[in-house]
Amino acid sequence: MSLLVLGLILFLGIHSVSIVAPAWRDAQVARLGERVWKGMYALASLVGLMLLIYGYGLARQTPVVLYTPPPAMRHVALLLMLPVFPLLFAAYLPGRIQRTARHPMLLAVKLWAASHLLANGTLADVLLFGGFLIWAVADRISVKHRAVQHKVPGAPPGALNDLIALTVGLTAYVVFIFWGHAWLIGVSPMAF
Repeated sequence: MSLLVLGLILFLGIHSVSIVAPAWRDAQVARLGERVWKGMYALASLVGLMLLIYGYGLARQTPVVLYTPPPAMRHVALLLMLPVFPLLFAAYLPGRIQRTARHPMLLAVKLWAASHLLANGTLADVLLFGGFLIWAVADRISVKHRAVQHKVPGAPPGALNDLIALTVGLTAYVVFIFWGHAWLIGVSPMAF
């Protein structure tokens, strides 16, 4: 469990710099240069991600059950997950979806985390998905109050971007639900 917690602290910590210390972040970018800052950010994120994935896998081997969700929650989770992939793609494809959601990636993280909390009830699940949900809510609140908005680099705005985000996103959803989740995580969300 300690590797999962360490990974969460590192991964969500580096992703929280803009929430808790935006002026410090900007000063570091100015001092180090954007490339060096992004390199350090990416390295810390990657190490944190690897730790939390490995730690989550270890924690799943000896689960500590906090609650047992009713089986129907798996169906609710599948439904809540439906817009997640299109929202992720819409974050990089400016269009109506991005304008309406305002911050589609944060919305995708919130839906992903909430759906998994509804369907899973171990301590590792609560730490992982609860941590991401709290982070996404805090980041969304902080984005509203930031003086300088940092744009997510992506494609130029276009009329087809929404169609691309929906088509590619829903295709990714189907692939992930039927094959990818079992391959990557070891659990099929379709096994009821």
